[in-house]
Amino acid sequence: MEKYEDLDEMQLDALREIGNIGSGNAATALSEMLNRQVDITVPQIGILEYAEVTESLGGPEQLLVGLMFQLHGDVTGMIMFLLKKEFAHLILQELMGIPFPENGELDEMSSSAIQEVGNIMAGSFANAIGEMTGLTIDITVPDLCIDMAGAILSAPAIYYANISDKIICIEDELSNGTKGAGTHVLMVPEVDSLQKIMESLGLVL
Repeated sequence: MEKYEDLDEMQLDALREIGNIGSGNAATALSEMLNRQVDITVPQIGILEYAEVTESLGGPEQLLVGLMFQLHGDVTGMIMFLLKKEFAHLILQELMGIPFPENGELDEMSSSAIQEVGNIMAGSFANAIGEMTGLTIDITVPDLCIDMAGAILSAPAIYYANISDKIICIEDELSNGTKGAGTHVLMVPEVDSLQKIMESLGLVL
């Protein structure tokens, strides 16, 4: 395997299952954190160019909250969670009783709350990969960025240009019964790490 586009349909199905488990784990953990039911749709997965991801998020000027984690251990690379402001508002309203600010400027406590949710989501996906493969994955403290989609995605696009000009995108929808908010999970594992995942699943000849 030399690039993401080399993944066949069975391997993409395996990534979908990882997405299903990760999203399910995240929904359960967030339900406990927010003390209310959090449901999640079946995630959609694709191998997309950065420009395609930007458009799926509502265009380059769409305001987003980005949480980027480095992956270490048996799997190296990056995982990024992109939260639309409606989801960030849901988190702050439930945890702190305050709205997401219109200007996107968070104070220290609000930033910590968003980062903690990011830690839960990243841990859920790292654990999902570990459960399926037996591999050990460590995640770093997240870098938090609130900016337009085009600006947020430029960082991983430049930093990981040597890995791929495409990205593994998992799109899902979280809902607490009355409110819904789209989230995107972007995974950029090193190609040899992706190979290792597939080998652990018995999906590489």
